[in-house]
Amino acid sequence: LSLYLFSNRKNSENAVTTSTERSEEDDKYALSCIGNESVYSYVVTDKVLGWLVAFATLGMQVGLLFVFVIASEVKLQDDKIDIQFTWKCPRDSFVCKDTADLAGAGWFIFSVLMIANLAKDMISGFKLIYHSSKVRHPLGSRIRYFIGGTLLCS
Repeated sequence: LSLYLFSNRKNSENAVTTSTERSEEDDKYALSCIGNESVYSYVVTDKVLGWLVAFATLGMQVGLLFVFVIASEVKLQDDKIDIQFTWKCPRDSFVCKDTADLAGAGWFIFSVLMIANLAKDMISGFKLIYHSSKVRHPLGSRIRYFIGGTLLCS
């Protein structure tokens, strides 16, 4: 009877250790998906200060985006705009000509470079979202993993 109780106690300690080790492995996996040196790695931790830093960074990025969106609005009556008009219409002709340098090859190269640059983050974000769906994680960890994956994908 004592051997049985001792073995059950030892097995339950191993189960707790295995659960803790698995949780640490899951946290390391989540960090590797986001990137150890990324400010968004603070999202998968349970520290409030880390969350504040991550969301402050996100707020600053959205603020900078807002500045660029406002600056990109076209006001053709303003003489201070930086728009370069590509259509040339000579006074002695009824035909106008587009002098833009953009061609299909330029857009293709731009697309390939953007996809190559962003694909790593998108794939890692989807992996982290999938990782958050596993039932073995506590609810708090699942929420953190999901938010981290969503931030990577956006």
